[in-house]
Parts: sequence; C-alpha cells; structure tokens
Amino acid sequence: MSTTQDAIAAAEAHSARNYHPLPVVVATAEGAWMTDVEGRRYLDMLAGYSALNFGHGNRRLIDAAKAQLERVTLTSRAFHHDRFADFCARLAEFCGMEMVLPMNTGAEAVETAVKTARKWGYRVKGVPDGTAKIVVAADNFHGRTTTIVSFSTDPEARDGYGPYTPGFEIVPYGDLAALDAAVTDDTVAVLLEPIQGEAGVLVPPSGYLEGVRRLTRERDVLFIADEIQSGLGRTGKTFACEHEGVVPDMYVLGKALGGGVVPVSAVVSSAAVLGVHRPGEHGSTFGGNPLACAVALEVLAMLRTGEYQERAAELGDHLHRELGLLVGGAVREVRGRGLWAGVDVDPSKGSGRQVSERLMERGVLVKDTHGSTIRLAPPLMISKEDLDWGLERLREVLAD
Repeated sequence: MSTTQDAIAAAEAHSARNYHPLPVVVATAEGAWMTDVEGRRYLDMLAGYSALNFGHGNRRLIDAAKAQLERVTLTSRAFHHDRFADFCARLAEFCGMEMVLPMNTGAEAVETAVKTARKWGYRVKGVPDGTAKIVVAADNFHGRTTTIVSFSTDPEARDGYGPYTPGFEIVPYGDLAALDAAVTDDTVAVLLEPIQGEAGVLVPPSGYLEGVRRLTRERDVLFIADEIQSGLGRTGKTFACEHEGVVPDMYVLGKALGGGVVPVSAVVSSAAVLGVHRPGEHGSTFGGNPLACAVALEVLAMLRTGEYQERAAELGDHLHRELGLLVGGAVREVRGRGLWAGVDVDPSKGSGRQVSERLMERGVLVKDTHGSTIRLAPPLMISKEDLDWGLERLREVLAD
C-alpha cells in the first residue's frame, strides 16, 4: 500500500473491528524503531505489551528461528521432537520449578492454569467435583476467552459474551483481608497479576504478594502468578514476584517468551501440580512446537545472563525519575516498576487516546488505557538516548 490511508481502508474493508489501532501502518522495524509505509520512523514505547522485550528483529532470535525453519516447524504433540525436552527442562530450571505445560498465547496459558488448578483441587486437595472456586482480583486482565472474561470487571471486555463461566470470586486488588475472607474450603487457587497491566500498571501495596503467599500456604490453596506482561525482565527482575521475594506455585508466562517472533506461552509449576494431567485431558496442536521451542530457548539463554533485567532496572529508575518530575503539573500520578509505567495525564490535556495520537504525530508510539492513562513499556534494549528522546516528546505534548 502506497499510503497510510489506503492501507487502513483496505484493512477495514475485510477485518472485524475488534481493535481501534492508532492510524499508523508499520512496514519494517528494527530494535526500538518502526518505520511506516510512507517512510516515517517511530520510537516503539509499547514493545507489543512486553512481547518485544528484546526489540524488533533481534538477531539472535531471528537466527534461531531461521535455523529451525530449515529443519522442522511442527510435529504436533502426537510425536516427539528433538527441541521439546531441552525447552521444558531449561524453562523449568529457569523458573525454579519442575514441570512445564507449553501453549501458544497468553490466554491459552491462563486457561491451562485454571484447568490445572481445578484438576489439582479435585484430585489432590479433595474438593467435591464441580465446586472448585478460584479467587481473582478486580480490574484484572488475563485474556479474552469466554471463561476469562467471565471474571473480568471491565465492561468493554465482558459485556455481551454471557452466559458466563461460574467458579470465580472477585475481590479488590491489593486488599489482603478481602482475599482472606473470600477463601473457603472449596477454593483451589488465587490467580493474580503481580502488577496489573491493562488496569494502568497498578503496583500492589508493599507486602501484599508476600501476604498472598502466606495465606495460600496456610489455606492449602495454589498461588498462580500471571507474569505474562510483568515477567521475563520487564520490571528489572526476572519475575515481578521477586520484588517481594515470593515464589508462587505456578507461573503463567507468554509474550516475551516468544521474543516477538512466534507466540509461545507456558504454565510452569511443580510435579505435584502439573502432574495431575493425564494423556488426552488437555493439549494444543501447536503448543511446544519445534519453532517455538527453538526461539524460546534462545530467549532463556539471553535472560540467563541477567543483562536485560539489569538494564530494565537501571533505565527504569531513570524513566521513573523523569516521569516523577511531571507529577503535579500535567501528570497526576505515575506507577510502575522497571521499564514499565502507567501515566495518569490530567484530563484537561485530553484523553489517553488523544495524548497517544499527539505522541504519534511526534514519532512516539504508546498505548492508552482507561480514561487519561497511557502506558509506557519500551523494549528492554532501548538506548538511554532514545528513551530520553521519547520522554522529551512526551513533555512537549503535555506542554501544549
């Protein structure tokens, strides 16, 4: 397509309107930068909601994918393949766990975690069949399947998709007393985001995750941490749970695990938990395919050095210092950890969408969320110079 308008019109002619993207049409990308069909360059300050933690076109990941493309890309789980065992072993070790159940998308991994928790409740804890309950937090975002939106409190994600799946108790995020009160003998799991992304990068009160871990152990309940956005380096630690020294019973991973090259997700846990599955009870044709395993293995190798986590911590401190200087003026509040921030803009400056559009016009791409909030989540490999350039564009937009 020769122009942005032509490309957008062609897409809208034949695609469902389930997204409202910014009016930019990306043609190529490298590192932290994207170029549109008309040759304009944009700094990517979203990184595919953390799927692109290592930047666009990362050479190590592209080379790993190319090498595997020449060998075998899919066998289905009907047969073994020679990358699967290594992937599962290395991911389990990386997480300090024992077993892995690979899927493709984040939503599939969350569904897998829900099914696993229920199966564990019936086979191990002894909860009566059909009565298992899972406690979740208000304002969560775990995906968009029918079951997952059944425990969403976001009308935009939930409305019009009923009847809804029962078995979930919703409590306020960060409220340990409410969570404690919601746990009963039939509760099999507590499912939480260590930092809520879609809600505006909400960080829970200090001690909350530690309290959840203590409570779930005392009540014989699984603690499931959805680290799909927050995990794998984004917050300056490998996992956001590490900021409170917490290890959950189950990690739910995705996005960055595939390096922005292929969709890869996984549930990682102990043998006592994932061992409840038996052949034929759950699966995925593409889950754990050779191409996905090859790319994810390279992701793990890159993360094992600690370089990306350290970079996210260092640049994250700089990001939050600079954003903090805006609070009290055009910015009402800044939240987040590492290279991840939710910025509440004074509504007088416009909605989050309007601020995002004005940033786009200046060559910076971000994503709005509820109200006048924008999210910043640049690739972890971004240079300090590029990060500062993007922040200067934000200052310009807020000064207008």
